[in-house]
Amino acid sequence: MERVNPFHLDFMKRSSSEIKNIAILGSTGSIGRQTLEVCGEYPDKFRPTVLVAGHRAEELAMQALRWKPEMAVIADRSQEGRLRLLLEGSGIKVASGDEAVKEAMRLDDIDTVVTATVGYSGLAPTLAAIEAGKDIALANKETLVVAGDLVTRKLAVSKSNVIPVDSEHSAIYQCLAGEDRSAIKRLIITASGGPFRTWTHDQIASATRADALRHPNWSMGAKITIDSATMVNKAFEIIEARWLFDVAPQKIEAIVHPQSIVHSMVEFIDGSVKAQLGAPDMRGPIRYALAGATRPNSSNPGLDFRALSTLTFEQPDASRFPAITLAHVALERGGLIPCVINAANEIAVAAFLHDKIRFIDIYPLIIKAVNNFNENIPTPDYEDYVECNHITRAKTLELIDSLTSTSLHVIK
Repeated sequence: MERVNPFHLDFMKRSSSEIKNIAILGSTGSIGRQTLEVCGEYPDKFRPTVLVAGHRAEELAMQALRWKPEMAVIADRSQEGRLRLLLEGSGIKVASGDEAVKEAMRLDDIDTVVTATVGYSGLAPTLAAIEAGKDIALANKETLVVAGDLVTRKLAVSKSNVIPVDSEHSAIYQCLAGEDRSAIKRLIITASGGPFRTWTHDQIASATRADALRHPNWSMGAKITIDSATMVNKAFEIIEARWLFDVAPQKIEAIVHPQSIVHSMVEFIDGSVKAQLGAPDMRGPIRYALAGATRPNSSNPGLDFRALSTLTFEQPDASRFPAITLAHVALERGGLIPCVINAANEIAVAAFLHDKIRFIDIYPLIIKAVNNFNENIPTPDYEDYVECNHITRAKTLELIDSLTSTSLHVIK
């Protein structure tokens, strides 16, 4: 079967006068909260119909009481009783567990699913939404990082359309509107450089959790902020771009842009370059995705170019940030290797955030997990990804328990 790319510009299937029913997967996270803010800006356009959270019952209940969705779902079953108590008498349906999350994505009256959760947990419900033919506003990069081949195979037989919410991929999407994609020469993904852009090797080696969470430009959740500090997020964005835009990996690169004003660029075969610029604010890409690649009027101020004295660009330093090379490892080896990289990264980042490992241990742990994985499958099915994710997490935890600096090695 020929693979159909998920990149569509005919996203809108409903009249612009109709209210679009939105399911927010990860409503209590950074992107989820900002999605609700956007819904508040346009109550005549977007209605939060289903809110889904991982374990924050109190915050989910507060959101549900404010926005009056039809259903509130919490993935952590142990929190269902608490959520029911908090929503008692509200008329809002309550459910819990992973299966309930997936079933909520299939509800008939849902038009668009915003995948705002972080990590591997976004894969199963996103696949459920695709199987149900829902449109996807994709903010969960790990869905395509882990299982890009599977996701695009599912999209080939679904009526779903995907618009990316990540600022970098939203920028590329916008730059490609109206263009012949065969004319693409390069996709250029910008990176802020994170909090350690100007740090030396020795300074990075002693970086604390507080240091790594001090992002210079963006306000994000802890896991994404650490991924920015290691530049794992740029590796993941290269992988995601390969699947979203069906571009060969060698045509995708990252460049450091400390000001975070140019969100990404596309170079064409005639030498011209299109760039999308904007303030570092995720509500812009969220508006664009929810509105189906159209531009609803906003009161937010635009860029003041008189205040932008300098826009600079730098080559990423792979010697200080080796994690950016993970994109090429993942795409060259294919199969389950991206799943291994993601699972090991999630465990390593969580360990760092709990002060169990050093910042500089994150990348070597990922590499060790890749080197220890000997059961790759070229075209995995969903069950293969589930097993790979489970095994890699368990083995990475074992590595952390027995961690010594000399036990970690460079990639073979």
